[in-house]
Amino acid sequence: MKYFDVIIVGGGAAGFFAAINIAEQYPDVTVAILEKSKEVLSKVKVSGGGRCNVTHAEFIPQELVKNYPRGEKELLGPFHSFMTGDTMEWFEKKGVPLKIEEDGRIFPESNSSQTIIDCFLYEAKKLGVEVFKQQVVTNFNKDEYWQVNTKTDLYSCEKLIIATGSSAKIWTELNKLGHNIVQPVPSLFTFNINDSRIKEIPGVVAQNVTVKVLGANLETNGPLLITHWGMSAPAILKLSAFGAVELAEKQYNFQIEINFINQDYDDTLSTLKQIKIDLAKKVVVNYAMFDLPKRLWNQLVLAAKISAEARWADINKYQLEQLSNQLTKAIFNVKGKSTFKEEFVTAGGIDLKEVNFKNYQSKLFENLYFAGEVINVDAITGGFNFQNAWTGAYILSKNLF
Repeated sequence: MKYFDVIIVGGGAAGFFAAINIAEQYPDVTVAILEKSKEVLSKVKVSGGGRCNVTHAEFIPQELVKNYPRGEKELLGPFHSFMTGDTMEWFEKKGVPLKIEEDGRIFPESNSSQTIIDCFLYEAKKLGVEVFKQQVVTNFNKDEYWQVNTKTDLYSCEKLIIATGSSAKIWTELNKLGHNIVQPVPSLFTFNINDSRIKEIPGVVAQNVTVKVLGANLETNGPLLITHWGMSAPAILKLSAFGAVELAEKQYNFQIEINFINQDYDDTLSTLKQIKIDLAKKVVVNYAMFDLPKRLWNQLVLAAKISAEARWADINKYQLEQLSNQLTKAIFNVKGKSTFKEEFVTAGGIDLKEVNFKNYQSKLFENLYFAGEVINVDAITGGFNFQNAWTGAYILSKNLF
């Protein structure tokens, strides 16, 4: 049996951040990471398109928590202790300069996730953290110490930290111990939509769109990207995160209403009536209105039963109403979902009521701690899921001994 003062199950972002900070805080403590795969930090490697979106430029805790569909209330206290600015300072001190992009996402200046991985591996090695790969944990239990069994070895420790992300196997083991696991469902996904209005225009982006799920209290605003399979970008991804549980219950078959121009129906209709007078001789499809991309404008015009040759003077009252409808209240049928890039995120995990957010310790077991996505916290895209990992790992490291 191998004994360590601290064992961390999971060699991902939260696991390494916890290990490094624990080893720094307590130089005499022995720390080990158990990782089931051949490689550590694999999710870090693919995140942010291979650039690693480490956090987001939101520096007010009350605003930062609004990006977490699950965990908003619980994270407010932790974010007052360690949040975006602290994350940036931590990496800068370790020799990893970061940059803030226009949309608020924060990346290493190198534009490579390998910079983050190299930093973690270097720091862990320097501080004497032992990393054991291909260690598939089969179970763990508490006697005088925590016993951790893998397929090949037996470990024991005083402090056990679970940082396994969305691991069904580990959730099952925690459930056997008595922890309640909130049923995991996908979060951060794109919508599959087969509709003639968007079929021929993949790659088109509408910048300021409001999307509602019909029959649910779900609404978001932001850019919308038309893809080969349907719709994506922040307006859709935010909806998928905040509606993760509800949309799973609908088995990903539902209707959305889209306002492409963020104006109401009546104001839009009035504007169209004025355009009909002002541009009477112009062909409707030739001049996109409301700052819409031309290809999208064309499709919405055709969907309003206006021919490709029609001039504004030719448009009747019914067609103007239909166009206003397409612009402000377009209905689309969603049938299924697709994973957003490699950044698969899960809603669900350890019930938040069973975690003490002052130190990230289990309320059911002494010396059992959690960090990252293993608990029922998830966020929209943009670096927020990593920030949750850094915050939890740092706070538990500060309060371990």
